[in-house]
Amino acid sequence: MSYSFPRRGRTLSPGQKAVLEVIDLYGDRRTVLTADEVIEAPNWSPDGQWLVFNAGGQLFRISPEGGSPEHIPTSGLNDLNNDHVLSPDGATIYVSSDDGHLYAVPFDGGEPRRVSNAHPTPHHYYLHGISPNGETLTYVAVEAPQGQRKVNIFTIPAAGGPDTRLTDVTVPNDGPEYSPDGRWIYFNSELSAKKPGHAQIFRMQPDGTGIEQLTFDTRVNWFPHISPDGRHVAFLSYPEDTIGHPPDKHVLLRLMTPSGTEQTDLAAFFGGQGTINVNSWAPDSRRLAFVSYPPAHQD
Repeated sequence: MSYSFPRRGRTLSPGQKAVLEVIDLYGDRRTVLTADEVIEAPNWSPDGQWLVFNAGGQLFRISPEGGSPEHIPTSGLNDLNNDHVLSPDGATIYVSSDDGHLYAVPFDGGEPRRVSNAHPTPHHYYLHGISPNGETLTYVAVEAPQGQRKVNIFTIPAAGGPDTRLTDVTVPNDGPEYSPDGRWIYFNSELSAKKPGHAQIFRMQPDGTGIEQLTFDTRVNWFPHISPDGRHVAFLSYPEDTIGHPPDKHVLLRLMTPSGTEQTDLAAFFGGQGTINVNSWAPDSRRLAFVSYPPAHQD
């Protein structure tokens, strides 16, 4: 059964679908929801009862077993992008808005509380991770000091407070996410790239030191997500020479150990932007949620 959602921003091609799926560690896939509009970035709630995703600038949730999606009201904040995380206690959803700021919203919906700060020069916030104790958010800022576009990693207290810079480089960084033990922040970056777009997976200590590269292949690797038990890292792998994280590509969902060894392909499908922009592991660390976007000829 197909459901309709608000339309905003990117649209699907004629006959294309957005399919919210669950996959286990053996590669067995199950469809939770099929939509005729773009849906993106599922989070699994800490109690395992919900998948939270976005569509048309708004938030929705659905049981991992399927059923009817429920709208999560955000009191007029209807320009959300696909970067959002849930607090460890499941009470709060932290979201990124197209106005460039971060907000906290109750899980059942309600009045947003702004977390981020105003800056004298461009500083557009894109949220990706939350510390295991729920006290700190890690995000990517798109900056433009002296007109030079830079994409770097920062942290900010979840309650609000000063931004802390972790990287200060001219190559793009993205997808920063804490490990469950809080010892690392995993991210993708072009730090080692010999040509534009060649992102690989890295990790660093929470203060920005001790950077380690974990993947070294010719593909373009994005969005590392660490399982709650700390045993697996899932990431999205694009074809060679991809720039950024575009939609509508033949991608791989891959697994590796936290140190980057034992890399395996879990699934291959048509996807990209919106597929796993946020951590989508189930609390049992045995399943992942993701969104594929099969074109009409694959129906």
